[in-house]
Amino acid sequence: MTPDLIRKYAAPVPRYTSYPTAPYFNAEVGPERYRQWLQSVAPDSALSLYVHVPFCQKLCWYCGCNTKAVQRYTPVAEYLRCLTAEISNVAGELPRRHVVRHVHWGGGSPSLLEPNDAARLAEAVRAYFTLASDVEFAVEIDPRDISLERVSALARSGVTRVSFGVQDFDIAVQRAINREQSFELTQRAVEAFRDKGVRSVNIDLVYGLPHQTMDSLERTLDLVLELAPDRIAAFGYAHLPARLKHQRLIDETVLPDAAVRTKLAARLARRLTDAGYVQIGLDHFARPGDALADAAVRRNFQGYTTDTCETLVGLGASAIGKLPQGFVQNAVATGEYKRAIRETGFATAKGIELSMDDRVRGFVIEQLMCSLEYSRTALESAFGPAAAEVSTQAEALLHNDEDALLEPTSTGFRVTERGRPFIRTIASRFDAYLGRSAARHSTGV
Repeated sequence: MTPDLIRKYAAPVPRYTSYPTAPYFNAEVGPERYRQWLQSVAPDSALSLYVHVPFCQKLCWYCGCNTKAVQRYTPVAEYLRCLTAEISNVAGELPRRHVVRHVHWGGGSPSLLEPNDAARLAEAVRAYFTLASDVEFAVEIDPRDISLERVSALARSGVTRVSFGVQDFDIAVQRAINREQSFELTQRAVEAFRDKGVRSVNIDLVYGLPHQTMDSLERTLDLVLELAPDRIAAFGYAHLPARLKHQRLIDETVLPDAAVRTKLAARLARRLTDAGYVQIGLDHFARPGDALADAAVRRNFQGYTTDTCETLVGLGASAIGKLPQGFVQNAVATGEYKRAIRETGFATAKGIELSMDDRVRGFVIEQLMCSLEYSRTALESAFGPAAAEVSTQAEALLHNDEDALLEPTSTGFRVTERGRPFIRTIASRFDAYLGRSAARHSTGV
């Protein structure tokens, strides 16, 4: 992995949790279009739900999520009233009481909800939807704001997996990103959930943070492995201070450069695979026996998932949903979201209706991001003659590969281990939107 190779493929590109990506959503898709799409959902189809809680007790400077720090609980309680109303309104447009196979509460920090509010939110979901007996119910947890009462409330609500934000255990790194969190605090939170029967644990890590070194990463991984999580997500830090003002508080002079970031990612992957984890796509790892390691995976706004539902209903400020017709996104600002819910019952601010070309390219990009493979046979089977242009483009990409990032297969090509760090850049070659706007993306490594 030479410096020249890294520089060649390190240009900023999307993370491809959707295609087209969110910067290309438009206001032509609003509440009325969304209602029509909801009404046309197949009556017998299962759904997934994403619920966004855009609040934290303290803002981390590295964070790229839609959230804000609150000192009082009143804004959270007001927001929850609107969120409950949205759940009712969305369910009312669907053709029937649908079965839900996946629920994900993200943020922000859903773990800051008071125990009674967490229970009421879960009850609101169950009031309008039928949760499958084997539903996957995941909640993102900040160990710094969780309590035994909150743990108990979430466990009683049916949570099956908890995802703990860690990022890095090194104190110098933590201070540089305004997130001080000890291993002992995190360990107590993990054990509290396991004691309540919530056995599936995910740990989120970030590489490319200020002051992060090979040695500090090794120490963090030692501690993470001591927690024995079922899954680990290791994201590359996206430094976008022009868009995220709080990131300007980070000293850019102590950020690892592209070459060091690549080495950090490689060391992390090697340590985790040596410890028995299976690498999934670009940046997820799972123990053998975990569904993420054993089943076909998909890509959505929470990263890699085993969720195969065609309809994902997004609830809350900034939440993105996906339906067979396309994507929808709610108003990002909590004030705008609450006003829209109170006035019209829906907060849909933008979205995009998928063209056939979008579907073809999205299919290829998701396959590359998930399985590191492109199959002409699978593409043509799914889309017939509509796949011709992209199929030709894929053949040209393989033919012009000068850096051994790809290797031919009987039906297309596979990304090599040398190419794995550049999956996003390889996928971007199929992105027909890239460069059409001033959207800022993170580095490709």
